[in-house]
Amino acid sequence: MFVGENLTNLRIMHGYSRKQLSEMLGVTEQAVWQYENAYTSPKMQIVNELKRIFNVKSKYFYTKDMLARHMTSADVDVMNIAYRSKVLNVISKTQAEAKHVEYLDTFVNYITAKVSLPTLKIIRLRDEVIEYLNQTEDDRSTQINKVAQLARKRLDLAQDTNEDLMFLVEKSGVFVFEKAIGEEIDAYSLWTRTDRPYIILGNIKRSAVRRNFDIAHELGHLLLHYRLEFANLDRKEHKIIENEADLFAGAFLLPEDEFALDMKDVAHITNPDAYLDLKKKWKVSLQVLGYRAAHLGIIEPKDHRNFYAAMHRKDYLKLEPLDKIIPLQKPTKIKTIIDLVSKKGLVDIRQMIENDWKVELSFFHRMTGIDPNFFNNYLTKTLDFGVTDISMRISSEDKRM
Repeated sequence: MFVGENLTNLRIMHGYSRKQLSEMLGVTEQAVWQYENAYTSPKMQIVNELKRIFNVKSKYFYTKDMLARHMTSADVDVMNIAYRSKVLNVISKTQAEAKHVEYLDTFVNYITAKVSLPTLKIIRLRDEVIEYLNQTEDDRSTQINKVAQLARKRLDLAQDTNEDLMFLVEKSGVFVFEKAIGEEIDAYSLWTRTDRPYIILGNIKRSAVRRNFDIAHELGHLLLHYRLEFANLDRKEHKIIENEADLFAGAFLLPEDEFALDMKDVAHITNPDAYLDLKKKWKVSLQVLGYRAAHLGIIEPKDHRNFYAAMHRKDYLKLEPLDKIIPLQKPTKIKTIIDLVSKKGLVDIRQMIENDWKVELSFFHRMTGIDPNFFNNYLTKTLDFGVTDISMRISSEDKRM
């Protein structure tokens, strides 16, 4: 029997309305509604088209999917998604991303079911931050700076580099994934109801320095805005929250004392090119370096305006020097876990794809951002003739020769 809920999950994750899907299938919107609500079952021709659209196998639609079997109800709350975005949350987009994280969370549960993960450092840090924020009488700017300093210390990030930023954020317990979110959204983050933190990074034309700022910005949301209902914010409130995450990112990526010392070596403070050595060192953009220097009062507002005007004049607001040279940090945590459970025989990747998830490799690529070739490494079996176990048999005739 066709399971309509499976189709609903896929449709929402891909961001399609029923009308959009009906047009892709060449059926009425009412027909799609009937498929999803188990009033009718689609013909095999439609099922074949569905499997092509969503990169799943036909049998995906005839048993309850992994979400129904392994996902805790309401574990991912659409209200708690924090976007690094130029626009306010669009509800259909937010629902699609929430469903995407439901699939990711189910996948993480599946892949770590037989693995004992250490106590998450990020949870201890979050609790420490909450305790501080609840007790302090510091103004908000001071709070943000202190939380940024604390986060850098607790995550063991060195005071003079952001070289291992991605690795240390993942090591702390945050699950980081890439996906094509769209042009208007740079990244987003959330805590699940079971206290698992996620950062989802866009993968469209991102430089290493912009990605580092996205990671730090979302880390700021995870620590400063725990369980905040972002979907209920109006435009003014949204701007305030985004500014707080930006302030956190600047303070986190450029610790005040070390950065102030570095700025003493900048000869021409209004010339962006004079900051290139600092960009190499800290792996942050020229814009962020200039903004942080102005925020700390190291350069005057007039000098910062001239700095920004020079950025515009040199066309650095679109592409900065070194953007194509500094290597992009990519998530590795989930790949490391997959490699571990596969080599230990705890998870059979072929079984996972073919029988448990009932999908194509391209489905996992879209869901996790991991290249399909990575999974292919675990699907190719090496044929072993067992030469060491072969005993040489020599006939008496051979001996005479």
